[in-house]
Amino acid sequence: MRRTSGDEGSSGSRSETAKQQEDKTQTLNVPSKLSASSVGPGWTKASCPCCTSKKVEPLVLVKLGENVRPETKRWLIRLIGAPQKDGGAALLAHPGEDASGDIIMVSAPCCTLLKATEELGLCRIYQDDNMEAFSYKNRHNFKNSDDMEIFLTLAERQYIVKYELDGLWAQRDLRIPGLPDSYTLQHRDNIWRKLGSAGVIEDMFPLHNQDKLRDLSEAWYSGNQLSQPLDSINEYFGSSVALYFSFLDCYTWSLLPPAMLGLLITYFSGRCSISSSGVKLRGDYLGPAGYSHVIQAVFSMLWSTVVMELWKRRSSSSSYRWGTSQLAEHFAEPRPGYHGVLGVNPVTSRVEPLFPEWRRDLRIALVSIPVVGLFLVLVVLGMLCFYWGEAKMQKLHKDWDSLLSQTFLYMPSVVHIVFTNVLATIYKKVALSLTEYENHREESAFENHLTAKVLVFTFFNYFAVLFHIAFFKQDIPMLCKRLGSLLIVSQLVNQVTEVVIPLLVDKFISVTHRTDSEDEPQEDKFRKQGTMPGLFAEYIELLVQFGYLSFFSCVYPLTAVLLLINNLTEIRADAYKICKLFRKPFSQPVTNLGVWQTAFEVLSFVSVMSNCWLLLLSPQLQKLFLEGGISSTKTILLAVLVEHVLILVKLVLAVLIPDEPDWIKKKREHTEYTSMQALRQQTSTRRDGLCFKVPLTQFML
Repeated sequence: MRRTSGDEGSSGSRSETAKQQEDKTQTLNVPSKLSASSVGPGWTKASCPCCTSKKVEPLVLVKLGENVRPETKRWLIRLIGAPQKDGGAALLAHPGEDASGDIIMVSAPCCTLLKATEELGLCRIYQDDNMEAFSYKNRHNFKNSDDMEIFLTLAERQYIVKYELDGLWAQRDLRIPGLPDSYTLQHRDNIWRKLGSAGVIEDMFPLHNQDKLRDLSEAWYSGNQLSQPLDSINEYFGSSVALYFSFLDCYTWSLLPPAMLGLLITYFSGRCSISSSGVKLRGDYLGPAGYSHVIQAVFSMLWSTVVMELWKRRSSSSSYRWGTSQLAEHFAEPRPGYHGVLGVNPVTSRVEPLFPEWRRDLRIALVSIPVVGLFLVLVVLGMLCFYWGEAKMQKLHKDWDSLLSQTFLYMPSVVHIVFTNVLATIYKKVALSLTEYENHREESAFENHLTAKVLVFTFFNYFAVLFHIAFFKQDIPMLCKRLGSLLIVSQLVNQVTEVVIPLLVDKFISVTHRTDSEDEPQEDKFRKQGTMPGLFAEYIELLVQFGYLSFFSCVYPLTAVLLLINNLTEIRADAYKICKLFRKPFSQPVTNLGVWQTAFEVLSFVSVMSNCWLLLLSPQLQKLFLEGGISSTKTILLAVLVEHVLILVKLVLAVLIPDEPDWIKKKREHTEYTSMQALRQQTSTRRDGLCFKVPLTQFML
């Protein structure tokens, strides 16, 4: 392996005195392999002479458990600073302002950052000003490769520290000083994961740079600017966060055309009024009554395809500019939770755990899919029980006609909400366990499969009732009322949770906390920040919005208007929260939205079937078909034909709009050509060397 611990350790049946003596020996006597990273009052020394520098930038804070003994902390500092060839992480460690405290500050020297840049497959600017996949051996031909603050973003440097620490593997059995024998590291154990389970590592997070954060805040949400500083967001928070805000920006401004169309349809179709139950439309609006709603449905179906294709172009441009277009995660170290039989990777020729792909597929087919299906059945059963209970309470209220029976009318809704929330909580834990059981090698594959499981459940949870009303009850007025009320209530709740509560927390709680802690050590201020919950909930919210708009906008044209108003405040609220209220998250370099992008595209195609069915239920269209003597069978066949034509149009649009701009395509092809030429030159050089080594006697008769 690239990084394996080389410390010797032992375990067995010894007397307590012998164990204490061994602990003392291992604590005081530094093994020769780790002597290159001596522990002093400050930072450990760099293992590489060329990385020696007087200026060290703290990147990551490691929080230790309360009961960690001093010898364990000293051993961990030596392990972090040891060279990679000796089993360490080749990083720089500092014991903190209090050497006996429970934190370790970690930084990274130049060579470690450069080697990790190559392993991750990041691209950087070559001498000819083109983006090329970085090569450590050819590092001097890349611009600014001697200045890490320019060559790599702050987020990338901090992620590399996490990447190196997560990649520590034990090559032999190892006893950790200060811990009982039950926590002995076994051969091929992931060291960092084992230390976490043993309570040695309690937390780890990247540190904020207050000057850079202040500049970013002023350029992001403090002023009146409409555009977002995406390059600055990428530099500070990483490509995954920058891509989210780039997509949120692209999606929000793309709501302008459907919002304008919705306002026009609302104005000409009927008058709008707002009541406590939501937005109501009078006139011929209830249901897709009128040809304007046919226009709205067709527009929404085509709009969703155009938006996603334009986003792909924007995403490819951003990933190229940020150097994440050619990530090579398949060639990197396995994720910490990956396990298997120890062997040689046929691609990288490295010794690592191997797990057959067919076994993973078998686990997905025989375990994961049936369990997910079971939870989806529970969602449907919960919905059916809700309707059954609602009908029973309505009948009871009709018979009793009392205040008590009127109170009972709310019981089915309350029970259903509690049921869905409890089921969602249980499902998230089950989905995590299933994904762990599938044993994915790459972190991105693990996240994609976990996200896909939660997405399927979330889709059923949010849309099952609406689809049931539309396609089974075929009650368009009820669907319109339900969707309008749902949008109004959800947007109000969202504004309170996304804007009002964060402002109150920062004004009345955080300010008081900061005033009381001015004299605390700097690292104590860092670790008292709240943990960012991640972008999962934010993507779910956008996906649900996209579904409401693409599925039901022909029923409720004001959908885009409400979403646009919400998202204009959402951008600044999210920026404010991530800058002011939470710890800075680790951000893994990403090329695109991954499984989220696939989910949006799937919803785009499902919207064709949804809108065609809703238009089929239109009273005016049904009247038109009856007057024309078209039977129900022919009507359904016509709807299926229109559906297929629209899907074909969407596919044609997807082909006509390239996934990447022409200049990106030329740059990518140039990179591929350069790589091919370099490989050909390297192969030719090897052949010439072999020819010179052949004795002349071989050519003599």
